[in-house]
Formats: sequence, structure tokens, C-alpha cells
Amino acid sequence: MVAVKSRIAFSILVPTVPRRPEQILPFAALTAWTPAARLWQGQSLLVEPYQGFAHAAGAGFRVPVGLGVALMGLRNPYEAAGQARSLAAVTGHPVVAGFGPGAPAFQRAILGRPYPSPLTACREYLTAVRQLLGGGVVEVAGEYVNLTAQLTPTPAPPVELGLGVLRPGMARLAGEVADVAITWLTPAAYLRSSVVPALRAGAEAANRPMPRLTAIVPMALGRPDRTPVEIALASNAGHLQAPHYRDMLRRAGAGIGPDDSLEDAGKALVGCDGFLSGSPEQLAELVAEYADAGVDEIVINVTGVHALYGQQAALAELRTILAEVAR
Repeated sequence: MVAVKSRIAFSILVPTVPRRPEQILPFAALTAWTPAARLWQGQSLLVEPYQGFAHAAGAGFRVPVGLGVALMGLRNPYEAAGQARSLAAVTGHPVVAGFGPGAPAFQRAILGRPYPSPLTACREYLTAVRQLLGGGVVEVAGEYVNLTAQLTPTPAPPVELGLGVLRPGMARLAGEVADVAITWLTPAAYLRSSVVPALRAGAEAANRPMPRLTAIVPMALGRPDRTPVEIALASNAGHLQAPHYRDMLRRAGAGIGPDDSLEDAGKALVGCDGFLSGSPEQLAELVAEYADAGVDEIVINVTGVHALYGQQAALAELRTILAEVAR
């Protein structure tokens, strides 16, 4: 096996959108009983991640959790800060609360129009949430965020603020204002060449430490009866239809065009190692490239396996991969 840098952490993504909170429990248990560092979930419009994670804590699985990423248009910064701090209090662990603007179509549906400047919107949003978590009266009068408010002080583990990052502009902003930069579908080579330098530049401009880099990486064990492209599409078909993801993959050298078919997009994703497939030993080699690129935490994403083969297969896959890469 190729040794992965000892500093890197391995975590688990809940590989489905839960319709009932108890569906989270097997993955919370796996996080508690394995070397997994944290349990992650993306935005859900069914069981909200905050409530789902609180349910798991109430069921006895008080594990570190991360949200990667919650969509800003669904909650006022005051609620975002209060929810994240409440989750830290319920779990007893620091929470990574990641946020992002979402696709322009989502912004239009929720807000009436897309953000004219997503970077400005993210800067104002994270700044307001950070100030609220810091205590005291917060007064913000921005282009997108306007509030005068204070969270009632109470003891709780810290909340770390994350920002969803795909392209260099958002990465530079994350370097300036976030504690964690969170990526999705980003190949290791692209992180090394584009995202990490932008993160570093943003941090240097703001005279602060560079944020940690968390990469949520879709993967699956290779088997004779499986086709990597089929699993990749089962995991990420929605993302691969979004212009901003296609643009990121084009920048990453995937050779994907705006009008390419979904099948071609899936092949491009697999071809550029945005989706990983192979034996446990091969996955360990591919994961080592993320560590070498500067990633601090890899979140193992087996949503495609869950979608095609079910929960038990996904749990078995996670156990096998963790046993190999997290030695």
C-alpha cells in the first residue's frame, strides 16, 4: 500500500438523502466505531442535516459532524449561526458548518434572482455568521446581508466555518474568510494546480493561516460486474449537468464541453480521476495523490454504490476502504 500522509483525516459522507432520521444511524455508528474522523452530509430538502445529526446524537452517536455544504438562501445568517452552535452543543463536538450559494437556478427559485456577485454574497454571509458566533452585538449593512442581532451567549464547542469551493475565485475568498474549504468532484491534480494556490493567496492577502482543505471524493471498489461510469453517474448525475461543475472539470482537463451528453460527462469525470475506482490498494494510491496535493481531510463518498446496490453494500464498501486508507 502507498502510505498516505499521517496528517490527513478520513471521514464519511452519508451516502443517501435520508427520508427518515434513523437512516443516518448506521453511518453515525460506523463513524463512532472506525477511524473515521467526522460524519458529513450535504444539503438535504428532506430530513435537514441539522435535525438528522441531532437525532443521531440523541440515539447515542455523538460524533463530530460536518455540513458540506448548506445553501445560504435557505437560512438567514442568524439562524445559520444558531443552528450550527446548537448542533455543537447537542453533539458535544466542534462542528464544521459549510455554506455555499448554490447554482444560479436555485438562487433564482429561492431569492427571486441569482446573486449578481456570489463572491460578495458569500463574503458577507460568512462574515456575519462568524461575528454572531463570536458574541456581542453584530451590525452588518451589506449588499446581501443586513442585520443587527446578537446570539444569547452560552457554552458550546466551537463552530468552524466552511465555504464550498470549485474554482479559484471562491478558493481565494475561502482563504480570506473561511476555516475550511470544501470541494466536491475536484480531481487531485486540479486541487494542486488551481485550488491550493488560490487558497494560499487569499490567506496571505488577509494575513491569516490557510484554511484546511476538505475534499469530498466519490469512489467505489472495482469489481468485474461493475462499470465505474455507471456508478459515477448514479452518484453525480445532477452535478454533471450543472454548468459550474462542467466548467470546473473543463479547467481540470477533463475534456468536457457544455453540450456533451451525460454519458460523456461521466466518462470524463472517471477519466480525470474526479471519481475513483479500483481495488482497496489502488484506491489508497489514488487517495495519496489528494494528500500530496495538500488536502487535509478526505470524505469518502459512496453514494453511487448506495444508489445502485443499497445500504448494506455501501456500509461494507466504507468499512473496506477505511480499513485500507486509514491505517
